[in-house]
Amino acid sequence: MTDRTVRLSLGAPLWDDKTISCISPKHKTRVTVPDGMEGIRMRRLTRFNRTGRVLFFLALVLPVCLVLSEERSPAASPVPETGISAPSFSGTDQNGIVHRLSDYRGKWLVLYFFPKADTPGCTTEACSFRDSLLKLKALGARVVGVSMDDRSDQKHFARKYHLPFPLLADPTGTIARAYGAAGGFLNLDHRYTFLINPSGILVKRYLDVDPDHHARQIRDDLRALGAKEATS
Repeated sequence: MTDRTVRLSLGAPLWDDKTISCISPKHKTRVTVPDGMEGIRMRRLTRFNRTGRVLFFLALVLPVCLVLSEERSPAASPVPETGISAPSFSGTDQNGIVHRLSDYRGKWLVLYFFPKADTPGCTTEACSFRDSLLKLKALGARVVGVSMDDRSDQKHFARKYHLPFPLLADPTGTIARAYGAAGGFLNLDHRYTFLINPSGILVKRYLDVDPDHHARQIRDDLRALGAKEATS
């Protein structure tokens, strides 16, 4: 067995003990702390080791997450243009009720896609629609949300924030792909909204949504597009 001595220089991370031996089947390595430097703790090396472990963990986990998300949501389709018939859809909401585009014939439909239930931006947007729902209904509009969450997640989200409109569960991204809303960050849905008129024509699309002010924006656009406010 060979005996190798490594003497640390100033500025290198150091151990508390003057000497530490690391024994392997072939070598015995002895690390010696220079005189006068006893008691200096090896904080930098500890931090380095922790950082290294975190980076190693991320290097293992992130590729798996990305692969799973790729499998969950195929490549996105183009966003449909305005002035054409809105793509048909069929989806089940948080209460198990099936909704189709044809169900909203004769009404304005606000079909909005959001990335993930019960996350900050999506909660802000949903609560904004909730608080504006009576005004939107007075303009003849209905609100339907869609995300890749499953039905139980949508149900929890709706109950937690008292959301009185349908949230469609679209875990395979079928509806999102029809509207070009699939393939966002981590393959979640983009935050897109589509305004469909009573004849089923896509008249406006919103591809850069501000969750804080979006509901008001929809109300203003409905009025500009000729939606008449109901009078009591």
